Parts: sequence; C-alpha cells; structure tokens
Amino acid sequence: MQHWIIDTQSNPLGNWSEAFPAALVVPSLAEIVALSRPGILWCRARSVEPLLAELVGTGLPVVLMSDEPDEQLTLMALSSGASGCCNSRAAPEVLHQIALVVGNGGLWVGQSLLQKLVAGSSRALASHQASSNTNALMAQLSERELQVAKLVAAGESNKEIAGRLDISERTVKAHLTAIFAKLGLRDRLQLSVTVNGVSLNGST
Repeated sequence: MQHWIIDTQSNPLGNWSEAFPAALVVPSLAEIVALSRPGILWCRARSVEPLLAELVGTGLPVVLMSDEPDEQLTLMALSSGASGCCNSRAAPEVLHQIALVVGNGGLWVGQSLLQKLVAGSSRALASHQASSNTNALMAQLSERELQVAKLVAAGESNKEIAGRLDISERTVKAHLTAIFAKLGLRDRLQLSVTVNGVSLNGST
C-alpha cells in the first residue's frame, strides 16, 4: 500500500520516516500520480477544509494530521469525509495501527473521542428496543463475546473491560476481532450502534 504525505515541508518528520520509509512527501494533491493504486493520503495542512474535500474526492482514505489535534478538529475532519485525525508526531506503531484501521474501511478518532461517541450513542439509544435483526446478530456471539460487546457499547476501554471481566487486554482484543468478523462490523462505534438495537443504516 502506498502512503502519500501532503505537507508544505519536503522533509518528513522522523516518526513518519520510521513508520513508512517508502512514503512520498508532496506539497499538494496535484503532485500525486497513480492515484489508482491502493493507498492512504496523510494530510498535514494548515488550511485544511477546502483541501480535505479535494482529497476525499479521490476515493482514497484520508487522515488529517495536526501538531495539536483536538476533538473539534477531528469532528470537522470526519464530517468532511476524512477517515481519521491524529497527532502529526504520533509514534510509528500508532501510525501503523491507524493505517490498518482506515485501510480496512474503519474510522480513527482517538481513544478519548471514541469513548465519548460510544458512550453518547449508548445513552441516546438506551430507550430503543432491540430489533429482531439485532437479536439475531447478537445470537451469533458466545456468552463472553456478548459481555465484551455490551461493555464496548457502554463506552468502556479494552483495559476497563479486561479488569471487569478478569481477563487480559490481549484476550479482549481477540474477542473484539471475533465479534467484528461474526457481525460484519469494522469498528467499536458500529458495534455500539448494533448492540443498542439500531441498524447501521439508521432504521430501528
């Protein structure tokens, strides 16, 4: 997978070089060729909204990078069609994780905002009765997987779930991988919506 980093500075930061040694740093979208190749567009721009729309229009996943990311910037990026937002100085292993998530069609919003979004959807949807379709989906899960799914839907982190169920975080991640595969979901936010009884197209 090709990585393009759009930045007015031609020299990539050290963490980028370590994470993606073959990445191409370019000053604008116009400098990118062969966009038909699978890849991810990483954008470190100062005036981002007009550029984001152009980047999203390519059909490739777009990740906005900022030296000081905050929740407002992340929500703006997502509303513009980006696949995520992260700190431009994130550790290489974090950049790899982001690439894995968005490269598979998921969204990257950061743990703090993700927990708020998941917890918010849980509260907002708590009064909805689970549909028969949701019940059928949940029936595919084992008892422990269902416990993990419900705790994720309540906004708890992997560490919190591990402590509550007296299992390791590695085991929690393994359960989540199995849950996503069984239910055909991409990320924790979709899982929260599904557990709370609302279909992914917004109908109940």
